Amino acid sequence: MSTTVLITGASSGFGALSARALARAGHTVYAAMRATTGRNAERVADAAAYAKEHGVDLRTVELDVLSQESVDAAVATVLAETGAIDVVVHNAGHMVLGPAEAFTPQELAAVYDTNVLGSQRLNRAVLPHLRERGRGLLLWIGSSSTRGGTPPYLAPYFAAKAAADALAVSYAAELARFGIETTIVVPGAFTSGTRHFANAGHPAETAVLAAYDERYGGLMEQVGARLAELQPPGADVSMVADAVVAVVGAPHGTRPFRVHVDPADDGSAEVSEVADRVRARFLTRIGLDDLLGPRVTA
Repeated sequence: MSTTVLITGASSGFGALSARALARAGHTVYAAMRATTGRNAERVADAAAYAKEHGVDLRTVELDVLSQESVDAAVATVLAETGAIDVVVHNAGHMVLGPAEAFTPQELAAVYDTNVLGSQRLNRAVLPHLRERGRGLLLWIGSSSTRGGTPPYLAPYFAAKAAADALAVSYAAELARFGIETTIVVPGAFTSGTRHFANAGHPAETAVLAAYDERYGGLMEQVGARLAELQPPGADVSMVADAVVAVVGAPHGTRPFRVHVDPADDGSAEVSEVADRVRARFLTRIGLDDLLGPRVTA
């Protein structure tokens, strides 16, 4: 069954791949991105060309997760054109690289603004609609770093992804009685197929960087090489988009709470299995086991 999907951060990477895969699966997909008439104008044209070539319903919409006004306008546009939003994919994110000490509090706050507060802005815009309908899906693109292996020099990004994961878990219980479902798709470290590392930000304080370079010089190159060695043959970033399509296409009320896509297996799936089991057991012990899944009505 076709659904209307709004996916943030869809100019490239997981977002663009998932938007195209969802459109090929027969859904109406809004690939949301900022600067649609500026630096991302070419991405907008590419999406339109892809939709025409493949005969799919892939659209773009201006959406800057840093602006509540922009988010509100995007949601209003989608609702005006389609009448409903069925699925929201929280994908927008920004990676930064460098020793944790080198980042100012303001730089850390900027990472949180994109990776955590951006999804909160979108939720506040779209959830009144989903609650009124009594159904829907929030699909969060997480990170295996939340509970798996965490190499150095990615602390602000890892901390923000952990915060987003905690937010998603809380939302899952609070939205269940409205019939709104939650799934967290957890990608591992894919060393190719995205521009996460190429587009990553860096701390401004070079004096601190120099001190760390004396003992950690070449660290990121070493980590990248070792991660690449861990990737089994056939591991491809498109696996994340395939997982998103499978979740969206599943019947309402049957979707998994968490899906790991981690060919290198950094241990996140193992830790999450325990954590999610403890969460389920605790909610059951306090008589709130109905919050473990969405209320399903005829």
